[in-house]
Amino acid sequence: MSELHKFLFEGLPVRGMLVRLTDSWREVLARREEAGEFPAPVRALLGEMAAASSLMQANIKFNGALILQVFGDGPVKLAVAESRSDLGFRVTAKVVGDVPEDARLEAMLNVHGQGRCAITLDPQDRLPGQQPYQGVVPLHGDQREPLQQLSQVLEHYMLQSEQLDTRLVLAANDDIAAGLLIQRLPVEGEGNLGGRRNEDDIGLSEAFNRIAHLASTLTRDELLTLDADTVLRRLFWEEPLQRFEPLAPRFSCTCSTERVKGMLTSLGPDEVQDILAEQGQVEVGCDFCGRQYRFDAVDVGELFTPGQNQPPGSSTVH
Repeated sequence: MSELHKFLFEGLPVRGMLVRLTDSWREVLARREEAGEFPAPVRALLGEMAAASSLMQANIKFNGALILQVFGDGPVKLAVAESRSDLGFRVTAKVVGDVPEDARLEAMLNVHGQGRCAITLDPQDRLPGQQPYQGVVPLHGDQREPLQQLSQVLEHYMLQSEQLDTRLVLAANDDIAAGLLIQRLPVEGEGNLGGRRNEDDIGLSEAFNRIAHLASTLTRDELLTLDADTVLRRLFWEEPLQRFEPLAPRFSCTCSTERVKGMLTSLGPDEVQDILAEQGQVEVGCDFCGRQYRFDAVDVGELFTPGQNQPPGSSTVH
């Protein structure tokens, strides 16, 4: 079962989280097999993004959707992971062209240095005029060197956008997507970075650096094969941890017949009727879960005849 473990280092402003997506991640891949399987490097990237978005959502306790996107100028034009406040998550990607079996982040998304990472916070109950918050960073570091791992990109994002020291370890295969996040909590007053540091603050920074170094010793294979208790015991056996009840991330897609109807209505009757005339029905597939929505002539007529007592349509979901 998929689990997310939250913990604090007692006496230190350092928190951590460990996520293991197992059955929920395998469900994502099983659905994608039906719609056309992604290449292995893309599956691994999406798994890491699913783990990362779950960690970040649980970290900030945001009432809405956290949407992690990477996009650029390689064969992977876009990869998206979304995690909501109930820890329901979904992922998808748009791939154009061949992806080498050993492709890393740069080869997939940042071939000519145009890759970007965006994190969007979309509130569940938006106020009138309220817009989602979005932060964007390039897929390279401060010295313009390309970042080869998603974890490096997100650490850079947290430092640049949130002013928070963060250490992130991510790994994924076709059985499990997992991640470990260690973060230094903001201190009172001058803030976490850039302000004047007193001796206590310097000592707390050294404590974070020590814990972050321990986290960085976790290998990809260990993260994928060891259970949460073993990982935490091996890494932090000398550190007093306060652990909380584990949470249960799960695959969950928010697509629905009503949302698809709204999308078709926005296209307008002429365009939808043209699709109907050409194909005999209007078929829309969800990029996240692979579900197919089909609308026949009766369904389309109902869409553009508001207020009429039409007989029930025959739109189907598969």
